[in-house]
Amino acid sequence: MTDVAVLGGGIGGLTAAHELADRGLSVTVYEATDQFGGKARSIPLSDAERPLHGEHGFRFFPAFYRHVVETMARIPDGDSTVADNLVETEATLIASATAADQVAETRTPDPVRGWLESLRPAFAEDVPARDVRFLLERLCYLLTSCEARRAEELDDVSWWAFVDAENRSPEFRDRLAFATQSLVALRPELGSARTIGTIYLQLLLGQLDPTRPTERILNAPTSEAWIDPWIRHLETLGVEFRPNAPVTELEFDGRRITGAALADGETVVADEYVLAVPVEVAPELVTPALTRAAPELGRIERLETAWMNGIQFYLSEDVTLTRGHQVYADSPWALTSISQRQFWTDYDLDGRGPDEATGVISAIASDWETPGLVYERPARECTREEIATEIWEQLKAHLNAPAERLRDELLVDWFLDPAIVETDGGVENRSPLLINTVGSLRNRPPADVGVANLTLASDYVRTNSDLASMESANEAGRRAANAILSRHGGTNARATIWDLEEPAVFEPFKRQDRIRYRLGLPHPAAVTQSLRTMTRGLVQNG
Repeated sequence: MTDVAVLGGGIGGLTAAHELADRGLSVTVYEATDQFGGKARSIPLSDAERPLHGEHGFRFFPAFYRHVVETMARIPDGDSTVADNLVETEATLIASATAADQVAETRTPDPVRGWLESLRPAFAEDVPARDVRFLLERLCYLLTSCEARRAEELDDVSWWAFVDAENRSPEFRDRLAFATQSLVALRPELGSARTIGTIYLQLLLGQLDPTRPTERILNAPTSEAWIDPWIRHLETLGVEFRPNAPVTELEFDGRRITGAALADGETVVADEYVLAVPVEVAPELVTPALTRAAPELGRIERLETAWMNGIQFYLSEDVTLTRGHQVYADSPWALTSISQRQFWTDYDLDGRGPDEATGVISAIASDWETPGLVYERPARECTREEIATEIWEQLKAHLNAPAERLRDELLVDWFLDPAIVETDGGVENRSPLLINTVGSLRNRPPADVGVANLTLASDYVRTNSDLASMESANEAGRRAANAILSRHGGTNARATIWDLEEPAVFEPFKRQDRIRYRLGLPHPAAVTQSLRTMTRGLVQNG
């Protein structure tokens, strides 16, 4: 029996373990902390038998998430599966401190009017028609571009530049900002046109697909609804779990990994090793010898991270807001949130914490560099207490007009991601998030890096969505498992990998562009854009 050591117990590592154990391999998962699930896990607030839970940030599952949902459907949970714990949202609130609220429907639309209404926030009435028309042209550019052009040309252009944001209306720029800040780790000024454009299209297309829910979330904290049942199921498959076992070194003989040294002095010896540690940890384990054998490993350190961390506010009343997410369009710290209790049908707050806690608002701060409203300092320069106060005040500034929805007397307690640790000059983040940046695709390694018995399974692995997410981590875990299964032969079917789906009507245009790209010719829309830019410049210069 092939013996596999999975180094890291996040979504990528657990997925690899699941796929391999399902096919009869012997798997042990080594995790640096005392909890499995990585950034997706819930964090108990106490040692009580039924504690309250906090999270690194709330979870959401858009329509194009296929890998992770299929895995969830294979995890038993009582008389059903973990996939049955997914609940469809209905609407997203776009709140502003200076303008009226807007509500975007996220339920699967039925008639054409419903489709148009669901897309209204992306092409809202406050955005000039010429800008809406231009954005549609840019999206068509993407939809008709071949994969090589996307990967080699559009990955080297920022989404901000691709949509000509600097020369568009303020309303257009604001719309782009909050349309992407609600996506995990996508920043329009930094992210590539390839990735942000592709994911933006997936979200829009997901709203028009009547066969899948547009967006879903879990009906309880992540660990209770997903991670804990997953661990129990993997144990029934024979997977062994080793918490508090961080790896400190990969021993390499020039061709194979011969052992993985743990912090306690133990050396793990296995037939195969799956490296599933976070992006900030992986470079510490990549030696010069490994880089010479697999140059892709040496480029991991070039990938960039950002701070996107969550906080939960426990309230004496259940303030439901919308039945879905909230996006705070002009908040200094780029906040998003969700009122959780209305969805947590299988999670009773009674007896888990303060008796008066009956509601939970979970928020994520995505901008830690911009001064806030209260202390006029960036989040990274504040204390944990100041961060909580600042986020609470920013929420109130957006939600309390015209009607007061959040009051100070409602606040019972709060829980900030423990990865945010206080220092002398503010805070440091011990769990940063991988972000997409221009040109970063070339720095993302494949799951199979060419070392005889080493594979990678984490969200920095090159996947179809190229996005720091549960979906990418799950796909990476499947790719790692498939590489191992291929090396060891056998008749076991490989784990399924799905491509991102786009309307088939654009395929002839992609084939045509494939020929143009091979000939070194620009995309037809690029020529149109160049002429339009030149004309605008002539007009502006008189």
